[in-house]
Amino acid sequence: MTPHADPAKGAAVKAADRAHVFHSWSAQELIDPLAVAGAEGAHFWDYEGNRYLDFTSGLVYTNIGYQHPKVVTAVQEQAGRLATFAPAFAIDVRSEAARLIAERTPGDLDKIFFTNGGAEAVENAARMARVHTGRPKILSAYRSYHGATAAAINLTGDPRRWASDNGSAGVVRFWAPFLYRSPFYAKTEEQECARALRHLEDTIAYEGPQSIAAIILETIPGTAGIMVPPPGYLPGVREICDRYGIVLVLDEVMAGFGRTGTWFAAEHFDVVPDLLTFAKGVNSGYVPLGGVAISGEIADTFARRPYPGGLTYSGHPLACAAAVATIDVMAEEGVVEHAARIGRDVLGPGLRDLADRHPSVGEVRGLGAFWALELVRDPDTREPLVPYNASGEANAPMTAFATACKKSGLWPFINMNRTHVVPACNISETEAKDGLTLLDEALTVADAHL
Repeated sequence: MTPHADPAKGAAVKAADRAHVFHSWSAQELIDPLAVAGAEGAHFWDYEGNRYLDFTSGLVYTNIGYQHPKVVTAVQEQAGRLATFAPAFAIDVRSEAARLIAERTPGDLDKIFFTNGGAEAVENAARMARVHTGRPKILSAYRSYHGATAAAINLTGDPRRWASDNGSAGVVRFWAPFLYRSPFYAKTEEQECARALRHLEDTIAYEGPQSIAAIILETIPGTAGIMVPPPGYLPGVREICDRYGIVLVLDEVMAGFGRTGTWFAAEHFDVVPDLLTFAKGVNSGYVPLGGVAISGEIADTFARRPYPGGLTYSGHPLACAAAVATIDVMAEEGVVEHAARIGRDVLGPGLRDLADRHPSVGEVRGLGAFWALELVRDPDTREPLVPYNASGEANAPMTAFATACKKSGLWPFINMNRTHVVPACNISETEAKDGLTLLDEALTVADAHL
């Protein structure tokens, strides 16, 4: 679709936003949100007629791109047939969404508890683990993000937790593996894996295994940096959990539904968790939906004991209709396989080529349509391009880089000293290469800060 310029309407949309909309994670008077006129596939455009290639997939959720006609039609048809109904009833589209999800989750995760998004999924997974085990503590990693509701934000291991860090009773944090910035002074993936597992087991020993309900990990951390765990790490965590009777929760809110080139990232590591949280890509964000996939053992806990949780809109028919249509589209169009291929043949090689030519790129890492570039001031010392959690003038180099991207027509995902490359999983090869060309141009701005 060709964008049609209408600056007057754009100004009106912006004015209404600034008058009435309260934005998340923002100082309200310091932001200038873009007024978006439309979107299609891997692109969106503003009211000035500027078109952007979206390397963010919204917030890493439009896995099948914007406005897929089959999903739009499914939502429209469901609205005309049964727009909403309470969660205590059996509804065909809800049952079908649960069946399709359960078919694709690993192992025996065959029961699906629906939520409105990823944070609520984590919230309920934590509750399930605590009730199932009768234990109070949950271990979570630094360099993680699990959502912004009460339990989820306190399980989070990045600075967004700090302002709300008053409900962390029962939360214990540990270091997960990240070889590029190893907290264990490791030189190889094997060392990083072994030392990270030893550190986790030591943490459990000092906290008391009998007090720990769950360990929660993003299978591949998303916003925190897309750090693919080394071979053997997740199986090692699984073994530790089994040994101590600890529930393993894998957070696949961002990594799930094709993002890494498999239906769920756990498949890369041949690991089956006890609970798996999902959202985002389950229906590409067309209508808010999330959930928890539950193992048989934990489901049995609540066979004759009421589960102490619920949501008014759990399994909303419109959201479930979008999920059914999205999963069908992904299967029919080979979206998961395409994501694997575009990562292996285009994004991975292309990003590594950029790293070879731009000294500001310290590391490239990722899988499928899920990549991160670590930007540095010095490739030898690995000093980040901007300090941890920088803002204002200290963050100027990343701001300049982001501005260069946007001016060229590329909308980047920026977090701290990284840019993430997370386009729609069905982005075409041509679009992906176009994005890499635009990224190449913008990285010259980052290079200037070495």
